[in-house]
Amino acid sequence: MEKKVIVLTGASGALGTHIAKYLENQGHFLVLQYNKHSIENANPNVLTVACDLTNPEDLKSLVDQTIARFGRIDVLINNAGISKSNVSWKTTTEEWNQTMAINLNAPFFLSQAVIPSMRANAFGRIINITSVVAQTGFIGTSAYAASKAGLIGLTKTLSKELAKFQISVNAIALGYFNTGMIDDVPAEVQAELLKQVPMNKLGNPETLAKTIEFLISDEAGFVTGQTVNLNGGLYS
Repeated sequence: MEKKVIVLTGASGALGTHIAKYLENQGHFLVLQYNKHSIENANPNVLTVACDLTNPEDLKSLVDQTIARFGRIDVLINNAGISKSNVSWKTTTEEWNQTMAINLNAPFFLSQAVIPSMRANAFGRIINITSVVAQTGFIGTSAYAASKAGLIGLTKTLSKELAKFQISVNAIALGYFNTGMIDDVPAEVQAELLKQVPMNKLGNPETLAKTIEFLISDEAGFVTGQTVNLNGGLYS
């Protein structure tokens, strides 16, 4: 595969770390966004950038630093996400707004910011990481589910707007994986979740990384506007 310039948000999280390492091993040029948890990487093909995804100036700086370092942006992976768990009637305005700011607003504004570079090069890949919770709902996740459902709608619309520029936009809806947000779920709840998965196992980050590898490839140029489900049969 031709080496791509890839911007990855949420690169310091559990799934983000796996994605970043996999793509680095493939020889791609990476820009890894983090906020509170810094990333150390001595590879000259990797740029790490501290960026508050809720700050418009930080988003602009992230894009500007990428183009200054590598000259273009080929791929944007909107991976960063937070979950403020609470039933709807107890969800605060702050929890709702913060969830939307990270999970939905930031992917939109970052996509908006990288589109000029992608259009100029007549090539681009935008991948939004969403969730099975957006498709099925889950008690206590009203803000999270709404934000991730919004990503699916955003994916479908951007894909239609950008297809003529050879820019594809797809979403990957994750089921329950063996790392990431599942780490904050009590063991007894994890056991109950596992019973719902027809394959009776949690997802592996390598499955996600390999799916991303395909979607950013030249061969995947005809795939756009899709939500790829990685959930072990939980939702289809």
